[in-house]
Amino acid sequence: MHVRGGFVDQAEALRRMGKLDKGNMPGGRTGMMKRTGRGVRVIAVTSGKGGVGKTNIAANLGYLFATMGKKVLLLDADAGLANIDVILGITPKYNLCHLLYGEKQLLEVITRGPGGMMIIPAVSGIEEMAELSRGQKLTLLEEFEHFDEELDIMIIDTAAGIAGNVMYFNMAAHEVVVVVTPEPTSLTDSYALIKVLNRNYGTRHFMILANMVSNAEEAQGIYSRLSNAASHFLNISVDYLGYVYRDPTVTESIRQQSLFTETFPSSRASKSLAAIARKIFQEIPDRHDEAGMVKFFGSALIDRDD
Repeated sequence: MHVRGGFVDQAEALRRMGKLDKGNMPGGRTGMMKRTGRGVRVIAVTSGKGGVGKTNIAANLGYLFATMGKKVLLLDADAGLANIDVILGITPKYNLCHLLYGEKQLLEVITRGPGGMMIIPAVSGIEEMAELSRGQKLTLLEEFEHFDEELDIMIIDTAAGIAGNVMYFNMAAHEVVVVVTPEPTSLTDSYALIKVLNRNYGTRHFMILANMVSNAEEAQGIYSRLSNAASHFLNISVDYLGYVYRDPTVTESIRQQSLFTETFPSSRASKSLAAIARKIFQEIPDRHDEAGMVKFFGSALIDRDD
């Protein structure tokens, strides 16, 4: 991996931006998305293919974290086929498109969702938004740099697949959760995603979440196949985050445009995802960096050769 010569000056500027921290911002600003004594934990929820429930998992995790007393920001980073607003049954006035085209600032785009979590909605059906330009990524970086809200966690709901936007937002996160279902295509596409992120971008930490499974044994089988492939062919280990049951209440909540963990908190799916939310904070190491999100969006923006 090599930084292309044409972007050296820009890369250096981004590195300097990444070093800005609390008490070290121009004009006495406290730095973006501050959290007293710690940085913001940034988790990308991603998948190798669509239709695996990734967005539903991301939104429900955000709600569960909020009910745990965490201050949560949920970013819909599927800029071309966004549907977090549909899942939540909200009609935001502004979205990520307004931000990236310079029409609105970050605080104007953020809307409140269930549990009080903050949401940056995206927009569907605009083809050029499916692949953000360098200028749009710089705009996003700048907006986050000056965002002073106190946050504990940011969840990035990426698009599916291995397109440029998916790579960018996964690289910008501290932790990557790969949502996989028992379908053979989901398994193969998830491995492809892990392979590209590891070999082309140096990502080494992945957490596997098995979704829509019938039992723990089926979930363990999904993890074992991915883990064995990653170990054998990529020489990396992947962590087992847990599983979410296939549950009719999930389908019903989608029809109602509500979160299954809010509408059906006693369902098997809700209880299994709640266990995962607790595990993330109680057992999974927090890989945040004190420099905060600016460093990660900045380093992800540096163009690299494959």
